[in-house]
Amino acid sequence: MHKKPLVIGLAFCVPLLVVMGFLLIKQYGDWNNTSRSEGHLSSLLHTTREVQASEKNIKSSATLAAIGDILLHDTVYNDAKDDTGYHFTPMFSPIKEMLSTPDFLIANQESTPGGVELGISSYPLFNSPKEIVKALQDVGVDAVTTANNHSLDQGEKGLLSAIDYYEKISMPYVGSFKNQEDKDRIRTFNVNGIKLALLSYTYGTNGIPVPKGKDYLVNLIDEQKMLQEIRKAKRMDIDVIVLSLHWGNEYQRFPTKEQERLAKLMTDNGVDIIFGHHPHVLQPIQTYKTSDDREAIVIYSLGNFLSGQKDDFKDIGGMVTVQVEKTMSPSGSKITYPSIEFHPTFVSENHYNNYRIYPLDFAEKKGLIRHSEEEMVSHMVNGLPQ
Repeated sequence: MHKKPLVIGLAFCVPLLVVMGFLLIKQYGDWNNTSRSEGHLSSLLHTTREVQASEKNIKSSATLAAIGDILLHDTVYNDAKDDTGYHFTPMFSPIKEMLSTPDFLIANQESTPGGVELGISSYPLFNSPKEIVKALQDVGVDAVTTANNHSLDQGEKGLLSAIDYYEKISMPYVGSFKNQEDKDRIRTFNVNGIKLALLSYTYGTNGIPVPKGKDYLVNLIDEQKMLQEIRKAKRMDIDVIVLSLHWGNEYQRFPTKEQERLAKLMTDNGVDIIFGHHPHVLQPIQTYKTSDDREAIVIYSLGNFLSGQKDDFKDIGGMVTVQVEKTMSPSGSKITYPSIEFHPTFVSENHYNNYRIYPLDFAEKKGLIRHSEEEMVSHMVNGLPQ
């Protein structure tokens, strides 16, 4: 009696289930095809983006700068002294804005800042107040080079006292060292993504012998050792190798043949920029095309930036700025120098008081000196290709 409704129900449900199944299978197929199509499109777009990115050149730029000798004669540190200590920062105040513009600024700390505990002294055996280092740091100096003919004026004790203070205030230094491990550590810096190594050497130490067994105290110019250190720096994935050289003849406004020979040797073997010191007067800038087709820059002498020396160009210094540009492409990276500029300065004083460093154009306009900015810039860029 109940079989007929059951048969009727089955007859109605089976076709309905078949239709629903067909619709579900079709919907799944459409969805699967769409997903694969979208996945293919997404993959294609992703690949395209990768290809486009890989074809781009990525550029980094940094302004590297250096100033000349910080050589504190008694007239200079006496002017900085008061009842509370030594205050050098006011001497830099007229050019503080100029010093703050580079991304990385190097100064040549020529008179060793061994501090008052060793007795402050002037020529011929200098010992400077430590406060000069803090003043340099306060006006924008990022590192000091310390290999020069006065490095051992106060012996090992003075040199180590200065290093102790550099480390205390976190001022990077290079050229004199506290031990062999310190000497073996290449000083490297990352400036806006451009990696540079900083080295420093001097021709001698005014006849004062380096203590036996302690050659690490001062880097002396030794071509083979220098080339070895340059090779070591190059293995460290460095973009630019900067070399500070204490060389040449005092008060001579043009480089010697020996300076030119050494500059060519160093740049051909991997040095990119040389900042020269020691002559106490400005010597020109020269660009070189190296044997491996790089461009290298040599500033033979940056003169005195702050000292007690006067006249005959000894009170004229300046800051050189080199724009360093790094271009990365699929074929590798390349370093170029879009601009090299020189900003001359003048050390002013009034009867050995009120020492100030002025931009040279300001000093000329005020009648402090007869030499013009144009004259000094022309002297410095005389060696540059026109």
